[in-house]
Amino acid sequence: MTAAAWSIEQRRAFTLGLAPALVVLAAVTLGPAIYLLVTSLTPLTPVTPGSGLDFSTPLANYTQALFESSFLHSVGLQLELSAITVGLQTLVGLGLALLLNIESRFMEAIRTGFLVPMVLPPIVVAIIWKILYTPGISPLYATLNFFGIPVGSLITDPATALPAIAVADSWEWFPFTLLMVLAALQMMPKEPLEAARIDGAGPFQMFWYVKLPFIRPALTIAVLFRLIDSIKAFPLIYVLTNGGPGLATEVTNYYAFIQTFNFAYWGYGSAIATLMIAGVFLLSLLVARLGGTSAADE
Repeated sequence: MTAAAWSIEQRRAFTLGLAPALVVLAAVTLGPAIYLLVTSLTPLTPVTPGSGLDFSTPLANYTQALFESSFLHSVGLQLELSAITVGLQTLVGLGLALLLNIESRFMEAIRTGFLVPMVLPPIVVAIIWKILYTPGISPLYATLNFFGIPVGSLITDPATALPAIAVADSWEWFPFTLLMVLAALQMMPKEPLEAARIDGAGPFQMFWYVKLPFIRPALTIAVLFRLIDSIKAFPLIYVLTNGGPGLATEVTNYYAFIQTFNFAYWGYGSAIATLMIAGVFLLSLLVARLGGTSAADE
């Protein structure tokens, strides 16, 4: 058998071997995505038979969303929540990674402890923070009262409800950034660090000019993943505030949940979900471009 024929047979075998997995992958990803898009073009609701086949006004749901104040308000809250959570998780994860980047068994045990919040089920995290934010039973409020610092319920005050959810979400997911950055730091070669020390670089200069350019790709990936996941804080909002008080924590995904399951506007809810996917894709592309450009400039 010639080399060309062997190459053709090899590609054919790879294709046949991957085909079942690709079919399953398409069925569980592309199928629901296409159905979501098609549904968003209809006024589908279970109270109106045949509404799922009505394509007479395919852009009506999108027009309604873009001109509805409630939806625009939810988008603003979602952007605020994403900015706070991604910022906190990046800063805390980066800072702890720099502190824990020491080779010792004691530090390895501490690192393992920091990963606990990330592996807990989201509903368990929500229950933990529900207890912490409930004044009558919270050890946090008891400690503050002991030191003479009275604090009202954070999740029932419109001014603090969203930041309170951001803190809970950041506590759950900062270990992801910590893990990504710490892995990048431990793969960093020693020669640039030693050269910088010989040249008299201080701790800040060492971080800014040597460590940061090296870990920037890992940091960019961490920010991308956390940005995508920041729109999925549904369990925290559902358990802690149920979208309240008022509309203070009714972010876009929770707004879509209410429209779809409380009011049975399935077509409208699908349109909101489609807009969310498009928005996350554009934001992710922007972050990837900025991160890639910065790394190239270095």
